[in-house]
Amino acid sequence: MLKKILKLFILSLLVIISSINVKGNEVYNDNVLKAGVSLIEKVPETFFGTWRVESSLIETNSPNDFKKENVDIWNLSKQGDVINLSNPFSGASASITLSYAGDDAIRFIRKGNYDGRILTDKVELNIDTERFTGTNTLVLETLSDIDNSVIKTAKAVYTLKGEKIAGTSILGK
Repeated sequence: MLKKILKLFILSLLVIISSINVKGNEVYNDNVLKAGVSLIEKVPETFFGTWRVESSLIETNSPNDFKKENVDIWNLSKQGDVINLSNPFSGASASITLSYAGDDAIRFIRKGNYDGRILTDKVELNIDTERFTGTNTLVLETLSDIDNSVIKTAKAVYTLKGEKIAGTSILGK
C-alpha cells in the first residue's frame, strides 16, 4: 500500500514538473527541464541610469503620426525582476519586457494604451558603458470606437543614440 502511494506521488510530481512554466527556465518536448538565468540578470549594470536619447526617423508608412527627430530623457531602473523606463520631465513611465539580454545588447518591448490607440515599442540597443546605439520600431494601432477592432496601423522605425548623463537612477531606485 505504501509503495502504491509513493509511486502515485512520484508520478503526480513528474506530471506537475513537466507542465510548469517557470520564468527563466525552458521546457523541452521531452519534458526535461533545463535551468536558466533570468534575462534581467544578464542586463549590463551600465544600462541602468539616466540617458539623453536622440531618435531619427528612417522609415514610416504614416509621416503625419511620427516626428522626424526627437530628444528625450530615459531613466532606466530595476526593482526586483521589473525594469522601469520613465521620463522624469514628462512624468511618463512604463514597465518594459525583455526579449533578449547579453553581450552588451538588449531588446525590450513596451506597450501602452493611449486614447483609443495601442502603441508598441520594440527597442534593440547595443550598449557601450556610457553610450548606446540601436533602433526603435513603433507600431501605432488605432481602435474602432464600436468594437475595438484595429482600423488603422501606423509604423515607424527610428535610429537611437543614447548618452549616459547620470548614475543608476535619478529616482533613487
